[in-house]
Amino acid sequence: MINEALREIQRGSAEIIDNERVEKLLKAYFEEGKTYTVKAGFDPTAPDLHLGHTVLLQKLAIFQKYGARVQFLIGSFTATIGDPTGKNITRKVLSKEDIVKNISSYTTQAFKILDESKTDIVYNDDWLGNMSAADMITLASNLTVARMLERDDFSKRFKSNTPIATSEFMYPLLQGYDSVYLKSDVEIGGTDQKFNLLMGRQLQKAYGIKKQQAVLMMPILEGLDGVQKMSKSLGNYIGVSDTANDMFGKVLSISDDLMWRYYELLSNKSLDEIAALQQGVYDQTLHPKKVKEDLAFEITARFHSNEAAQNAKAEFEKVHAKSQIPTDIAEFTASEDIWICKALVDCALEPSTSQARRDIKQGGVKIDQIKVLDDKSQLTIGEYLLQVGKRKFAKLKVN
Repeated sequence: MINEALREIQRGSAEIIDNERVEKLLKAYFEEGKTYTVKAGFDPTAPDLHLGHTVLLQKLAIFQKYGARVQFLIGSFTATIGDPTGKNITRKVLSKEDIVKNISSYTTQAFKILDESKTDIVYNDDWLGNMSAADMITLASNLTVARMLERDDFSKRFKSNTPIATSEFMYPLLQGYDSVYLKSDVEIGGTDQKFNLLMGRQLQKAYGIKKQQAVLMMPILEGLDGVQKMSKSLGNYIGVSDTANDMFGKVLSISDDLMWRYYELLSNKSLDEIAALQQGVYDQTLHPKKVKEDLAFEITARFHSNEAAQNAKAEFEKVHAKSQIPTDIAEFTASEDIWICKALVDCALEPSTSQARRDIKQGGVKIDQIKVLDDKSQLTIGEYLLQVGKRKFAKLKVN
């Protein structure tokens, strides 16, 4: 059982620091029934999650399956500083109102994956907000400026004379102190968080905690393009709050190669089950499209329901396999003539006019099922059926 648990925990991970400690925690659970704690921090920077965010949640759920109690840490204090990780400018901080709003949405979505009965939601302003100036100075004394500048993002900004706020230097220390206060056994995060995750180990030792947390880092999930990380700003994301139809269709749009990456990081199927699917595709006893449909169904059912996933599958087949127009299309109006690219944005078919231009030039936009060739065209009085790609539709009435 321990070996099976280790395989599932190690699955898809980019790096594990102190794997021996993880083995000891699992051994104590299986032999003595002892639970342990796994911490993951989430800064409530936005109200909605995409599948890239759920990679960590999936791993937390695996830990829960094998005896862990999850410390779901909301960075309610650190969000007022702004995590500088990966940023080349000082990050905009959040207001208390934004934090409260985002936390509510975040946890609702997270419990579609996590076992709520095995999860403790904790807020780091409960302890960080009570630290005195002396406490902060003591904390800051655990790290030198030279060590901090070893961080890649800080190093680049320092060399390019880009401002670095002193408060940003405090962020890794505060995140590390969370592990001191919570006495976490394991902390997980993305590979871009390595510096901050290791800070927890360092500070647990400095503050005399009689253990040092193991660290598990997960890779950053690629978006629909299979190249860049999943991001709303890049428009290559699958949102947890997407409709069932959109979610199902987006998963089916990924490449066959990327499908296995999604299976590894997002599916609840075991590694042996996934290996059997790969073998089936390899020896041509399974068609890749069928395997991808199963993945789309699993993910859609997780965030909606089996019935919603069934309906999404039927709708997809109706629209794509039979080249029919969907039955439920959002309707929009414009009060005057409108540029085609702006119309696509206003109808929520494109994230930006620049993306709309690119899709038109690539032949991916249709009006009344006829390809649009001119990205400068204007839509005058009338009613139009707008289409982007194979699955995005909208009706537009220009008055």
